[in-house]
Amino acid sequence: MHAAAAARVPSAPPPTPPLAYDVLVVGGGPGGSATATALARQGRRVALVEKDRHPRFHIGESLLPMSMPLFEELGVREAVERIGVIKRGADFPSATPGEYTVFRFTRTLHPTCAYAVQVRRQDLDELLFATAREAGVATVQDTEIESVRFDADGVEASGHARDGSPVAFRARYLVDATGRDTLLGRQLGLKRRNRRFQSAALFAHFEGVRRREGEHEGNISIYRVDDGWVWVIPLPDGITSIGLVCGPDTLRQRAGERESFLLRLLAGIPGLAERLDAPRIVGHLQATGNYSYQCTRVVGRRWIMVGDSAAFIDPIFSAGVHVALNAAQKAARLVNTVLDDPALERRLQRDYVREQRRGLERVRWFIERFNAPVMKQLFAHPRNDWRLEEAIVSMLAGDLYRDDGIVWRLRLFKLIYYAHCLADLKGALAGVRQRWKRVREVFAADALSPGAR
Repeated sequence: MHAAAAARVPSAPPPTPPLAYDVLVVGGGPGGSATATALARQGRRVALVEKDRHPRFHIGESLLPMSMPLFEELGVREAVERIGVIKRGADFPSATPGEYTVFRFTRTLHPTCAYAVQVRRQDLDELLFATAREAGVATVQDTEIESVRFDADGVEASGHARDGSPVAFRARYLVDATGRDTLLGRQLGLKRRNRRFQSAALFAHFEGVRRREGEHEGNISIYRVDDGWVWVIPLPDGITSIGLVCGPDTLRQRAGERESFLLRLLAGIPGLAERLDAPRIVGHLQATGNYSYQCTRVVGRRWIMVGDSAAFIDPIFSAGVHVALNAAQKAARLVNTVLDDPALERRLQRDYVREQRRGLERVRWFIERFNAPVMKQLFAHPRNDWRLEEAIVSMLAGDLYRDDGIVWRLRLFKLIYYAHCLADLKGALAGVRQRWKRVREVFAADALSPGAR
């Protein structure tokens, strides 16, 4: 081509340079928004990128009392209480048919807050995302980060907006708060399914569900079924969130009749059937594989995971949002310190990993055994010898990260549990068989879907 002709050919536009920040937070749920807010208030330039647009539906509507001080620190406690229903305890079936046992949040070893809140997650998540924006965070929605690349100076993340246009961000540090999408878990090959906690969930919002009376009106109620458990969460405006958590095979076999199957199952649960006054599903009928997992690493050079991006376990004790908020608080402090003194990163990350794993382990043992016959009896007949009931309520309230007499009491409870198992060996073995049945279901599913993880 002649030089004159070449000059007439329009050149391609130069690539848009990445937007530069101190910290890039990926994922606009509670953990991501809280991390971004805290960092921005410490003077950092922060971008918060969410793949969807608020408000968007999300499960996980029951909060814990230990989260209320964290909301206070974020400056949103009163706003959170306004959008929710006050929750003063959790109730479980009693040994007497039709009755129930209430674990009141006033009965903790070290009272911090006597109540929590039940919320529509789309309202909570939108509130926290807006709080980040008000704190000076550059908030971006309808944009999915698809890959990240680390180098000596930081991280570059790229992806696409909903309209297909490419986006790129440059930052000194990356916070992965992508929840079960596990951005870094997938990209770095860190995500591992936990076969001991495999379950699926079927849930919906209902009208026509009677609430508890008096101060227990806002309680979360937990019911056991043969293959799992059911949650009943009172929400504002007369709506009740009800969900079934069970073995994956159960929902696979009912895939074509989810609504009728759920209604029939609820009507057959003693104690819950009496609360159903012509129940009607009014929205959000969904099924999901609640497959538990954990990442083999949750921190690295210039990056850290927060909340469900690091690990996800059975949600029976409603710990998900609280774990994310606690991790956000700690991660923000870590990142802010490391940006000023990178030499501290490895030590601070070791402390972060140790604390987060300790919190999850405190509830993991109880979750694994929740449907065991011995555990049913212990929860139906709570006793406060050595203040053991108060230690259990402390765990249910979200007191997962400090000791102050909780740890040795939970260990003592475990010894009592194992002693009861020896006394009722037949029932204990039945519980073990049920857990291994779940594991076999997962292996069978993996055999049908090679490479699934």
